[in-house]
Amino acid sequence: MQQADDFLEESNTLFWLLEPLEDEAYQKMTQFKDWTISDVIGHLHMWNWAADLSLNNPDAFQKLMNDVTEKFIAGGSFRDVEADWLDGLKNTELLHEWRLFYTAMHERFNKTDPKKRVKWAGPDLSVSTSITGRLMETWAHGQEIYDILSVRRKVTDRIQNIAQLGVITFRWTFANRQMKIPPCKPYVKLTAPSGKIWEWNDPSDINRVEGSAEEFCQVVTQTRNVVDTSLKVIGETANSWLSIAQCFAGLPSDPPEPGTRSIAPPTEI
Repeated sequence: MQQADDFLEESNTLFWLLEPLEDEAYQKMTQFKDWTISDVIGHLHMWNWAADLSLNNPDAFQKLMNDVTEKFIAGGSFRDVEADWLDGLKNTELLHEWRLFYTAMHERFNKTDPKKRVKWAGPDLSVSTSITGRLMETWAHGQEIYDILSVRRKVTDRIQNIAQLGVITFRWTFANRQMKIPPCKPYVKLTAPSGKIWEWNDPSDINRVEGSAEEFCQVVTQTRNVVDTSLKVIGETANSWLSIAQCFAGLPSDPPEPGTRSIAPPTEI
């Protein structure tokens, strides 16, 4: 399954970025909701575990989601839930536990029928979509780590998985906010890291998104505000969509405020 291999490669790329760091560097605050680097890896680790659980033990996964929902209702946050689950695991030790698990998880997904249905936080997903979601989360949350470490990531064409997810969640973005779904999907024309052109939906000069595939992926994963990109967005529907685009499950989430997410100036780590 190519999506599983892409998930492994993206995870390994992030691991090798972090592996040389000293333990205290993992407490460096990112530009994402005051999460530390260790918080980010803890988040990826727990929800990788949850996705793997949904594949192998649906009843246990449902119990986990019920417990998480109860904690949210009681006023808990993602960080509270994940801190309880991690039980003190953090920093370098967490990094290596994360790698051991995602490596084994990749093998389990790779041996499974891509069309098999699994549970998630929302509608059921195919196995291929589930692991694409983990690739998307790893890439998206990796962005705040690259940003705070002042590193310009090397982007590859495996982000086509994320661009595809961004395009097919057009209706979800509006439905999740209980907004009227526009009848016409924008034409999306993106330039891949390799220089290839990726296109979705019917060509249009009045309802379109055009530009860098990387920047499009940053917008739909909410790691950049669309106004901080060079994307060419034409038409009311296209502009409305990219102002709130959300390719991930969960409650409606707003993109970062303009100018608040960028590569940080170089500092000592």
